[in-house]
Amino acid sequence: MAEAFGALEHTMGWEMSLAQADLIGAWADIVGDDVALHTSPTGAEEGVLEISCDSSAWATQLRIMKSTLLESLLERFPQAAITTLSIKGPGAPSWKHGPRSVPGRGPRDTYG
Repeated sequence: MAEAFGALEHTMGWEMSLAQADLIGAWADIVGDDVALHTSPTGAEEGVLEISCDSSAWATQLRIMKSTLLESLLERFPQAAITTLSIKGPGAPSWKHGPRSVPGRGPRDTYG
């Protein structure tokens, strides 16, 4: 059965997608439990692994570790074909509410 699945995987071109899914599933093993509590891979597309961090401090730490982390990913998951990392911090709050928005500079000093 495993041999048939391996042949199907190769024939259908699923090798890279399955390797990327394995990488995302093994994130805690790759970076460690402490880092995994504050970061998570959100997807991989065209060789770019997107990583979301829960604070700007963790995003900065991951950017410092970027080359080491990328080397580790290439060594453990060569089929995933990850060539770069896109590390994002937490998003700013959105002031848009509802399906329509008015163009302009947005809210100013509305906090009294």
